Parts: sequence; structure tokens; C-alpha cells
Amino acid sequence: MDQLKPVPEVTPVEAQERIAQGALLVDIREWAEWAESRIPGAEYKPMSELNDWYQDLPEDRVVILQCRTGNRSGIAANALINQAHMTNVYNLAGGIVSWDESGLPIDTTPLARL
Repeated sequence: MDQLKPVPEVTPVEAQERIAQGALLVDIREWAEWAESRIPGAEYKPMSELNDWYQDLPEDRVVILQCRTGNRSGIAANALINQAHMTNVYNLAGGIVSWDESGLPIDTTPLARL
């Protein structure tokens, strides 16, 4: 039986550096959470639709998954690494909560569902 590969994590500061170098930040929270606040530049791709969008992720860029506290994004990253065999996926440790606590920018402009 194959051993599960661990999910690599990045801190908010490391994530910000990787994003500046071209990494893709994917917010996997659900719409109500995304509409309330988000990390500027993140793409909205809810975990509930993971099977619909994971194949569209770039293979030539680092992908950082993010949720509220890092739990759901860790589960999603685990699935992408161990089931979809992706090698460029990281989890944002502590999620948007940790990002905010690190003093990094958050967009709190309310969004209306289209």
C-alpha cells in the first residue's frame, strides 16, 4: 500500500512571498465566507465543487489552498496530493484567520451573489 504524502504548509508571510513570485492562491471556502472577506488576488473555488475545478489548476505554478483556519484547505490539499497526484500544492497554515493576524491585507468589501 502506498504511503500518504504529507501536505506541505506555508505560513502567511511565506505564502505572500510565493504569491509575489507567481503562486496561485485558491480560497476554497463557501460563498457566504468569501462574500464577507477575502485575501486580495485569491481565486474563489469552493471545496464543495473541488471535483469540478481541480483539473483546471496549473501544473506549472505553485498552488496554495486557503480556507478560514487551514483545516478544510488541508483536507483538499491532501486529496490533490494523494489522489490527484499533484506535486505543486501547499496549504496556508492557519488560513485567512492567520493571514489577518499576521497583519496582511484582507478585502472586506461585501459581495453580492451574481
